[in-house]
Amino acid sequence: MKLICIGRNYTKHIEELQNEKPTDPVVFIKPDTAILLKNQPFFIPDFSDDVHHEVEILVKINKVGKHIDKKFAHKYYDEIGLGIDFTARDLQSQLKEKGLPWEKAKSFDGAAVVGKWLPKTKFENVDDIQFKLLKNDEVVQDGNTNLMLWKIDELIEYVSKYFTLKIGDIIFTGTPAGVGKVVANDKLKGYIENDELFSITVK
Repeated sequence: MKLICIGRNYTKHIEELQNEKPTDPVVFIKPDTAILLKNQPFFIPDFSDDVHHEVEILVKINKVGKHIDKKFAHKYYDEIGLGIDFTARDLQSQLKEKGLPWEKAKSFDGAAVVGKWLPKTKFENVDDIQFKLLKNDEVVQDGNTNLMLWKIDELIEYVSKYFTLKIGDIIFTGTPAGVGKVVANDKLKGYIENDELFSITVK
């Protein structure tokens, strides 16, 4: 099982980090060891002083596929979730300056929160899903899938050109604006519309 992550998929997030708007989806991989264990706190790693939260809509792949056409992409998932792509921003900046891969900053143990799953049938339109992240009961990220540069089915078409998708693979679809630093004792809660899908403590 692999986590396929999409970067720079919301314009305002691109702007807040002063990144260039990509012409194709930015793709990176997290190993399954990056998944934060259920009911466990997130421990800030000792190699970073600037870990950021990035809340994202998740899609769980339900059958094997390769070179999936966009018009068939909807058949490859039936669950929608919510998670966090934790990023060691200071380490990522150092790596980017040297033109090196980001994995150490994005794929360390515990860097991926995977919350509860909801049936896709719950949503009238997966391209219009409202979601948010609360930090200490204050909304810090508020997004909607209608703001994605590349929508879910387009992402499945794109990533399946390069990677065979397998049952249980998870696609992290990108984060909206509002990313920020977490510190010890922060409480993070993620919602899709009115459903709470995860609640974690930072240590």
